[in-house]
Amino acid sequence: MMQRMGMNMEGVEDVEEVIIRTPSKEIVIESPEVAIVNMQGQKIFQVAGGKVSERTPERKAAAPKVSEEDVQLVAGQTGKRIEEARKALIECEGDLAKAILLLQS
Repeated sequence: MMQRMGMNMEGVEDVEEVIIRTPSKEIVIESPEVAIVNMQGQKIFQVAGGKVSERTPERKAAAPKVSEEDVQLVAGQTGKRIEEARKALIECEGDLAKAILLLQS
């Protein structure tokens, strides 16, 4: 009957976990049963069972944005190459004074 309505359902084998990620939390479903329902070209995922828990998402720290003006300033103040000045600014999270002191020591 499902096929006559344009629906097809298939199970996904050996699923270990499903993670639903939001900006503030992650919902983790361990050992769930997962099925994919294909209905007229649209996939619907059905997740059932398993152990459900929540956790705070891990945030990866993005490298600080460093302007070319700051790189030029640090390079000029320390006499170092542009690449060295950029690396020092990234290591010092964009702090000009710390980057200059780092390169001078």
